[in-house]
Amino acid sequence: MAGGQGTRLRAAQPKAFVDLDGTSLLEHAVTRALGAPEVSHVIIVAPVSHLREAGAVASRSARPDDVDVVSGGAERTDSVAAGLAALRPEDGIVLVHDAARCLAPSTLFTRLVHEVRSGHPAVVPGLPVTDTIKQVDAEGVVVATPDRGRLRAIQTPQAFLREVLEHAHASGAQATDDAALFEAVGGHVRVVDGDRLAFKVTTPDDLATARRHLEDA
Repeated sequence: MAGGQGTRLRAAQPKAFVDLDGTSLLEHAVTRALGAPEVSHVIIVAPVSHLREAGAVASRSARPDDVDVVSGGAERTDSVAAGLAALRPEDGIVLVHDAARCLAPSTLFTRLVHEVRSGHPAVVPGLPVTDTIKQVDAEGVVVATPDRGRLRAIQTPQAFLREVLEHAHASGAQATDDAALFEAVGGHVRVVDGDRLAFKVTTPDDLATARRHLEDA
């Protein structure tokens, strides 16, 4: 998914096309996805305004014949639906990934595919929450303090059996991620250990953190 606008990054182009050490976030993400042997091909869902740039990323990839580019929609669910429509007939497992999580390692993709193959129709990576979380009302008054031991910060890629994700999208529901969409139609989502490198680049500080990770690699 390469459609984020990059407003908080103060970028002049969509977030996925922001430079990180001479390479766009999108290209970093595609490289790591293709590095997983279980990933047969990648579909880049990009804004209409940047289809040419996305095509260039596909052409430069290690497996250009296995990278397709399609135009995204107005909402995230529309963009994922566009990606689903571009799947190949033999595709049985789908991983939905945000280009902004550009350093998510190939090993994470592999683990998620193996979890789905082991019998879980929907699997997402998550990290334990370390801060105390407060639920507040409209006036900012605390109404609940969830047990953080049972909370997880969810990342991408998120892995699904193709048919269950297509069913969730056919429902017409809207959600902030595909796991929530699957939950909305009664699905059960398994959470597995995430990866610290799968953080989301949202602010200039995040971009600096990503740059440090590359320097340390």
